[in-house]
Amino acid sequence: MKKWITFLCTLICILGLTACGGSKEELSQTDQTKLATAETHAKSLAYYFSDFMEDETYNMYSQRSKEELEYIGSNAIGRQVDGYGFLSAMESFHMAGATTGDILDITGSEAKIDGSQIIVSLDAHCEKRDAKVEIILSNDFFLRMESASLNPSYKKSELMEKAAMNTVLGMGTVFSVLILISLIIACFGLIPKIQAAFTKKEKVDTTGIDNAVAQIGQQEEILEAQDDTELVAVIAAAIAAYEGSSNTDGFVVRSIRRR
Repeated sequence: MKKWITFLCTLICILGLTACGGSKEELSQTDQTKLATAETHAKSLAYYFSDFMEDETYNMYSQRSKEELEYIGSNAIGRQVDGYGFLSAMESFHMAGATTGDILDITGSEAKIDGSQIIVSLDAHCEKRDAKVEIILSNDFFLRMESASLNPSYKKSELMEKAAMNTVLGMGTVFSVLILISLIIACFGLIPKIQAAFTKKEKVDTTGIDNAVAQIGQQEEILEAQDDTELVAVIAAAIAAYEGSSNTDGFVVRSIRRR
C-alpha cells in the first residue's frame, strides 16, 4: 500500500514539474526594452503617416524613388525605413483616410516579437471612425520599419450588412447572366425565320412572257401554213407539166411528208 502511495506522489510531482516547464517564459529585460521602444516608435510613425491622408502631401511623395523615400523617412523620423514599406504605408493611410479622418489619439498599443520582426498594433481614435494601425519593425537594434497600414474598424452589424450586400450583388449578377443566356438561346429559333425573310426571292410576273411565247407560236403556225400552200402549188405545177396538162385543176395534194 505504501508503495502505491509513493508511486502516486511521485507521479503527481512529475506532472507538476511538466506543467511548470510548459508555461510561457518571461521576456528578458532587453526584449522588454525593445518592445517598449518599438511601441513608442510605432506611435510616432502613425502620426507621421497620417499627414499623407491629404492629397497634396501624398501626391508630393508618391512619385519618389525607393532610395529617396528611405532618405526622407530616415531624416523625418530619425530611424531607418524600407522604401517600399514607406510607399505602401503612404498608400494605406491615404486610402483609409477618407473613411477614418485624421488620427486624434492613440488609445492603446500592443507589441509582440515574431521571429525576425516586431509587430505593433495600435488603437487609433480618429475623427470619423476608429481604426487599427499595424506597424512591422525589424527585430534588431535598428528597428527598421518594414511596413505600416491603417485599417478602419467596423461594428459587427456593419460587417454583416456588407456581407449581405456582397451576397445580394453576387447572386444578382449570376441570375442576370443566366437570364441573358436564356434570352440568347431563345433567340436561336428566330434566326432561320429572319434568314428566310432576307433570302426570299420576289415573285416575278410572267404574264407578259407567256403572251409573247403564245404570239411567237401563232406566227410560226401561220408561216408553216403559208409554206405548205406554196409547196402544194409548186408540186401541182410540176405534175401538170409532166402530164402535159395546161392547168392544175385535176390535181389534189392530200398530204406532204417532210424528210
